[in-house]
Amino acid sequence: MQTRQKYFNLTNNIKMPMVGFGTYLIPNEDAQPLVEQAIRSGYRHIDTAEAYGNEEGVGLGIKAASAAVGISREEIFVTTKLWPGNEAWGQTPKTYESTIAALQASLAKLQLDYVDLYLIHAPFPQTQRLEQWSALVDLQQQGKVRAIGVSNFNQTHIEEIKTAGLPLPNANQIELHPWSQKPALVSYLTKKDISIIAYSSLVPLSTWRDVEGQGSAKTAQMKADGAGADSPFKLMAKKYGVSEAQVLLRWGIQKGYAVLPKSASAERIRQNIDLFSFEIDDADMAAIEAMDRGEGVAWSSGDPTKAG
Repeated sequence: MQTRQKYFNLTNNIKMPMVGFGTYLIPNEDAQPLVEQAIRSGYRHIDTAEAYGNEEGVGLGIKAASAAVGISREEIFVTTKLWPGNEAWGQTPKTYESTIAALQASLAKLQLDYVDLYLIHAPFPQTQRLEQWSALVDLQQQGKVRAIGVSNFNQTHIEEIKTAGLPLPNANQIELHPWSQKPALVSYLTKKDISIIAYSSLVPLSTWRDVEGQGSAKTAQMKADGAGADSPFKLMAKKYGVSEAQVLLRWGIQKGYAVLPKSASAERIRQNIDLFSFEIDDADMAAIEAMDRGEGVAWSSGDPTKAG
């Protein structure tokens, strides 16, 4: 099994591993052993968030694995995210000061002096977006975060930052998979040199978020499409001698995105980082290009519970 990583440079020449271990929906008490397993399996990029409620367990996993494997802090790329506050839920939007405090709280839970990438998790509330972004810019200048970015932002949200005369994000983490390819947004981000991090890469699988309460807008037809024996991804997996998940993740890699597979299975954790021992051919990439169904099913700006 090939577990070697590939990296790409964020716009400030910081190297980020293209395959990260995602921790959304992993309870805090389960995070330590799973993160430790991921690092032992070759992952050097761990993704968490304030809203996930598992930063403490993630930090313990990083600490335990680093000691066991014998790697330094500098070899692990850690991402966490600011939860901006949602007035629609009765939450108080974060100000400049509370954004600074939120990072300090995240660092304490992670037991780290800095994070490699700090993202604003969602583009709300409108009145505080620029204030929160200004705080991230200052945190980067202070060395508390090495790179800054956003998640679930569209072109309008990023143009707002540009119009304000503030530095553009180093990265945007968005839902991307063959059923939601977002060509206009991807083109815009590419032109602005904003690195793209894909989440929910495995949406087309029939088993993706099939547990009650996990947040999914998949229709019955989508679930059926992923379950059929003639699913195109099942056929491609057989063709390349890999799993369906590996096909979907490899598609993201070939498109130039970082990907964030998540699993609670040690075997699948190892399998999901094996993305460089095969390549999807041009005919299959073209076939996948025609599968776009528009907006995603894991995230909706009107339903932040689905944020990945």
